[in-house]
Amino acid sequence: MGLLSKKDTKLITDPLADNNPITIQVLGICSALAITAELEASIVMSISVLFVMGVGNVVISLMRNIIPSKIRIIAQLIVVATLVIIVDLVLKAFAYELSKTLSVFVGLIITNCIIMGRFEAFALGNGPWRSFLDGIGNALGYAVILVIVGFFRELLGSGTLLGIPVLGDPIEKTGLYSIGYENNGFMLLSPMALIVVGIIIWVQRSRNKALIED
Repeated sequence: MGLLSKKDTKLITDPLADNNPITIQVLGICSALAITAELEASIVMSISVLFVMGVGNVVISLMRNIIPSKIRIIAQLIVVATLVIIVDLVLKAFAYELSKTLSVFVGLIITNCIIMGRFEAFALGNGPWRSFLDGIGNALGYAVILVIVGFFRELLGSGTLLGIPVLGDPIEKTGLYSIGYENNGFMLLSPMALIVVGIIIWVQRSRNKALIED
């Protein structure tokens, strides 16, 4: 018997596609719009949410039988706030410039609908192992969309990936710029992130008709 049963495997795979927290559940949209102008920021935010959701789900699951129902939301906020503070301190210690770029958005992980939703809907009713898998699965689903959006916004908006020029030099007019290509500055604005997410949703529903609402 493998480490993961079919049900456990679905906890990880479902959020990657047919139950994605951003494109299907429409949660966590704010950060998808705000921090995806650069791929590096998208990746770091994804890793941060992965840590907070994975560890947070386990902690809430372990405490589920001792948290009074009347204060469960407060308890969940305390857990996620503690984990976010750890993430923020680590970023300031090892990636200070990036931490300034993400700034307030790291703090907003505390109120991320995906995290609070999984605490409430899953971790409070399941054991630590399944809660961990659920947290990792939903965080990966969130991360996939952030990375895709960040990839296209930075590539088409700045001509770079992770800050490295990949389309040529727009000043020296090398690479694609030598044949008249210009960066699309609109890609760096938040409204374009919404359009890119919309295109992803359209592609997803085109491939799986069952996702189309009546």
